[in-house]
Amino acid sequence: MEDGNGYDSSMEMEGGNGYNGEPTESCLSGFVDNGSRDSLRYYLSRRTVLEMLKDRGYAVALSEINLSVQDFRAIYGQDPDVDRLRISISHQSDPSKRILVVFCGPGIVKVNVIRSIISQIVNRDTLTGLILILQNQITSQATKAVGLFQFKVEMFQITDLLVNITKHVLKPKHQVLTDQEKEKLLKKYSIEEKQLPRMLKKDAIAQYYGLERGQVVKVTYSGEITESHVTYRCVW
Repeated sequence: MEDGNGYDSSMEMEGGNGYNGEPTESCLSGFVDNGSRDSLRYYLSRRTVLEMLKDRGYAVALSEINLSVQDFRAIYGQDPDVDRLRISISHQSDPSKRILVVFCGPGIVKVNVIRSIISQIVNRDTLTGLILILQNQITSQATKAVGLFQFKVEMFQITDLLVNITKHVLKPKHQVLTDQEKEKLLKKYSIEEKQLPRMLKKDAIAQYYGLERGQVVKVTYSGEITESHVTYRCVW
């Protein structure tokens, strides 16, 4: 029964029940996370990294991506050891390409931390890429040390990986073109790559796919797919 303010008193039932007579407690309990905040952060960021690597063509098992937070905590605990969270994986079409993902601790990343990470890498000569997940600042000296590595090093803040940006409902679909597809596109419109709209290397999508300068991305917007719903951007 509604009062003058539009409030329906029938919603308020004896025993704390709400809609359809369900106990309010049981409805809300599904949204309560009884685990630690750190374990949830590690779980979400690790899942996003696995999805990112799969989108880049690496051989990531779906069972790893679909791991529940409860199973994650059962394996790694409520206070995960960052060393156990490391991921070493090869590319699906080119097994010689191997990438390593390292989660850094909560402290400031200094040169000694970088040296320690490198000293622990097995088969360093076969590594083609390294991803560092940071939880704090990295010093200028440590950044310089990273720049001396023979393989590509990417750095992400853990807070940027709590959500996979490519899955947002408002984000258009991005597809990285192969070299052959890029040349076909340029030939079709009789243009040079510098005439394409630009995407900076620091753009979130460019970082997600690990794009390098000169690579082209096809961007498809929602709706009926016509040529007007598609654009191409070159990384600079």
